[in-house]
Amino acid sequence: MLVCTDASHATGVTHGGARETMNPYVRLTDAQPVSRRSLLVNAGLAGLTLAGLSACGSSSSTAAEPPASAATGVTAPTADIPVGGGKIFADAQVVVTQPTKGSFKAFSSICTHARCPVADVTTTINCACHGSKFALADGAVVNGPAATPLPARTAKVEGSSVVVSA
Repeated sequence: MLVCTDASHATGVTHGGARETMNPYVRLTDAQPVSRRSLLVNAGLAGLTLAGLSACGSSSSTAAEPPASAATGVTAPTADIPVGGGKIFADAQVVVTQPTKGSFKAFSSICTHARCPVADVTTTINCACHGSKFALADGAVVNGPAATPLPARTAKVEGSSVVVSA
């Protein structure tokens, strides 16, 4: 059997009727350079994949708190906040609760797990995204996956209204 010793012929091409032995030191990918367009497209797709994965959330409880300005200026009649429940003010990203008669509390309405807005208030403040539940009295985590309580806001009763500020 004839063996071709020319390293540029590592493709298994026959010469003069004999099959050539492939050179293990020549990589086939060296003969096919990656185009600039292909490289940029693949890098962009990898970046989008990473961004998409990070948007899915993680078990980390270090979600950033919404800006204080988003939680200011909420005024509601005390009669609108049920005893043992609460009310969500989505535009202001605030949830106001009345755990016991005459005691009003306010918290950010953004879940500390994955930054979803809380969905409803029953005997707890509930996030529908992943099932986190928070206490009406202090915003503490009652049921995970959230590990951090809801950030508190200032709630003051003025006459027959509750006023919430940062």
